[in-house]
Amino acid sequence: MEMTEKAKDKHDAIVKTISSQVQLFHNRGEKFRIQHGSTNSTRSTATKGRNFIDTSKLTNILECNEQQKTCLVEANVPMDRLVSFTLTHGLVPPVVMEFPGITVGGGFSGTSAESSSFKQGFFDRTINSIEMVLANGDIVTCSEEENTDLFRGAAGAMGTLGVVTLLEIRLIPATRYVRTSYHPIESVAAAVEVISKQSLNPSLDYLEGIMFSPTSGAVITGLMTNEQPSASEPIQTFTKPKDPWFYLHVQAAIVRSRSRSLPPITETIPITDYLFRYDRGAFWAAAYAFDYFTTPFNRHTRRLFDSLMKTRVTYKALDASHLAQRYVLQDTPVPFARAEEFILYTTRKFNIWPLWLCPLKPTPHPTINPFPASGDGASELLLNVGLWGPGPKRREEFVAVNRDLEAKLVELGGGKALYAHTYYTEGEFWRIYDKQWYDALREKYGATSLPTIYDKVKPGEERKKTLRDCVIDVRPLGGLYGVLKALQSDEYRQSRAGRGF
Repeated sequence: MEMTEKAKDKHDAIVKTISSQVQLFHNRGEKFRIQHGSTNSTRSTATKGRNFIDTSKLTNILECNEQQKTCLVEANVPMDRLVSFTLTHGLVPPVVMEFPGITVGGGFSGTSAESSSFKQGFFDRTINSIEMVLANGDIVTCSEEENTDLFRGAAGAMGTLGVVTLLEIRLIPATRYVRTSYHPIESVAAAVEVISKQSLNPSLDYLEGIMFSPTSGAVITGLMTNEQPSASEPIQTFTKPKDPWFYLHVQAAIVRSRSRSLPPITETIPITDYLFRYDRGAFWAAAYAFDYFTTPFNRHTRRLFDSLMKTRVTYKALDASHLAQRYVLQDTPVPFARAEEFILYTTRKFNIWPLWLCPLKPTPHPTINPFPASGDGASELLLNVGLWGPGPKRREEFVAVNRDLEAKLVELGGGKALYAHTYYTEGEFWRIYDKQWYDALREKYGATSLPTIYDKVKPGEERKKTLRDCVIDVRPLGGLYGVLKALQSDEYRQSRAGRGF
């Protein structure tokens, strides 16, 4: 599909408006934030203000070049719509974030990785070029050949160097299915070892792990294929209300393997179902909602509340209820050599299970994305540990355990995704990230009028609670309010209709 003149003119008009707004704030010497209409961040906003740049209209796919295997996409296109579109051209992005509502621009400007990232790297490593509005209103193109320092620096910088409006994504040939195998694991040490070995397997396309407890887990491998399964083997799906949640299905598969002394169970999954396999249930985080409301957690109740269990809707409820501020929601990449030690630490400190294990090919220095503390950042694989579960109820204890986690990551040479709760002091933050490099980029490209990364991730200032805050803090009123706001959302109506965006 070639870009039409009409599509180009529409895009240029939107970007021109954004550029004019940015230039106005620049001339006034005022900072601004980007309002793009959706978020997958669990952080509370550090500051409030009226200066916002609205990018919510940047929702179009402009071009797909089948010969060059690229796609030209505006920043607010969500992953499910991008995948649906590219599949019609026989192509798919090399890294597809597991939550379908994550946008292309969010994936680039934030920290995004998936089960293909052991060979493909973070999502931003699949981007060929970007169009960006600088803090003075200038419109520039950035790539490995043009404005290279800005191109590399903007990845993971959370919009603090400019406004990303358009991205050219590299694509790979798509297949109809992913042939997925569930390898039973009986210890954390074994999980780390098997994932490390499997990451060297050049035939694999996808690799991840789930630890359900210290003594039970699965390493999950995936191969892209067009081969139709045999007539006796059903195709396994994960997107219908009657389908199992993926993590529960994996757990049942390894139990079946062990009880019958079978080899690892292998299944054929349609590629879209595989890519968004964690949408229903938000990995397993949505299971905590059943506990919160003292509701039975079984296949019948999961099916009954299916429309509320998809990530777009779950995030609406989570944000409105303030419950994200009571849960530890952290993605924490560490070097493989320290992974077992880190998981033993999280077991003692949090005892949260399951854990998601995702091997990552790190980005070379300098970068804002998580990286090993030594070396050039390109040679050592990381193992991301997804730690998502309830934290201490008292605010002081909650902050203390999160700060302890951050200190442990520094000690082990790891990092963390900055979408989540962040409790570093400013000094601690800049001892981890390269402030001299970052400040030089901001100075060179006139971004000093924008909030810094630390401004965006620092702990929100404690404010006096309103009556509404006090009511929301009472269980189950906060959860009920979150559900109400979710039910009123466009995301819920779309979920009920069984449609994406």
